[in-house]
Amino acid sequence: MDFSTLQEMVLIAHERVSPELWDFINGATESETTARRNRAAIDCLALRPRVLRDVSEINTTTSFLGRTLNIPLMMAPVGSLALIDPAGAIPVARACAGAGTLMFYSTFADPPLEEVSRAVPYPLVLALYVRGDQDWLDRAIDEALAAGCHAIAVVTEAPYYSRRERDLINQFRSRGSKSGTYAATQKILRDRAGDDTFKAAHARMEPARLTWRTIERIRVRSGLPIVLKGIATREDAVLAVEAGIGAIYVSNHGGRQLDHAAGTLDTLPEIVEAVAGRAEVIVDGGICRATDVLKAVALGAKAACAGRLQCWALAAGGEAGVVRALEILEEEILISMGLIGVTRLDELRPKHLRQVEAIEPADLLDAFPVAKEAIARAREDRLGRAAPKQRS
Repeated sequence: MDFSTLQEMVLIAHERVSPELWDFINGATESETTARRNRAAIDCLALRPRVLRDVSEINTTTSFLGRTLNIPLMMAPVGSLALIDPAGAIPVARACAGAGTLMFYSTFADPPLEEVSRAVPYPLVLALYVRGDQDWLDRAIDEALAAGCHAIAVVTEAPYYSRRERDLINQFRSRGSKSGTYAATQKILRDRAGDDTFKAAHARMEPARLTWRTIERIRVRSGLPIVLKGIATREDAVLAVEAGIGAIYVSNHGGRQLDHAAGTLDTLPEIVEAVAGRAEVIVDGGICRATDVLKAVALGAKAACAGRLQCWALAAGGEAGVVRALEILEEEILISMGLIGVTRLDELRPKHLRQVEAIEPADLLDAFPVAKEAIARAREDRLGRAAPKQRS
């Protein structure tokens, strides 16, 4: 794929998708405060480089639940990939296999897990949205085993589908993807008469019934390592460790669920402290640069995960776009490690960071200033063309 920087990737993606799909990919819930706090938490950490160290040989590898990763970055679960590329999850899975990292496959993604596992004989992590009865859950677990999944990540932060106001304003529905069944739940429920009916119907949604008992059933039936995605407090981290969870995935769903939550890198230290090495910890939330990844590792994460980044890369060039993005990130990680003065990821510690003030109010595209300016200009031009003409 012919882009040499991640900024070009973002610009190409912006040009290739509709404004409504761009808003769907990049939007968050209600005021979008949580999404902006994710970025602010990253930007308010500065790196403290050490010099005069031999950094001639650098090792960028890490491991996750016993599997070696070539870089400390995995692809977060995204259920709507087929809206961006008709091949859906397959090109992302292929790119991850080639790069020696893992993809979290969402149960809302297309094509089905069995097709992806046949097309790409490389382990996946199933990101499981519990959205059916006990028989449905057992089948989902058995499908994960048949597909050779490395682990099951239970998505805990989405018992309700949030009000994503960009999508409501745009009247956007994720057509053509299984994800549409979940994304359209709000509309289906609201179409029913009366607020009381809406509340009652929403309360019957299966994700709202997910409890620690369900987690235990998944763990026992599957025999696979269990990841809990959506942990955001010390208290739940302790309960997860006590329940025998293999890994804790610190996430607020990219700011797309609860509004006014803390940024994930602000939350990460208390969870790492509470876990105290008894489970592995990973994190997502605004991760789109090598320095973002390395800040997360310095705070105690084994690896970071990227959601919107994979959407931009897929939109920019399909499988080749994701491959190129991962190549650039690997190069960025290697260079940044050398400039920090470390040769292995396990050398990174909180001492390599310091708290600073943000340069400007947080924005999703702060990591890409050139792309941010160009996209803002394009948006202004589009709004200008759409504005009604004044009568003379």
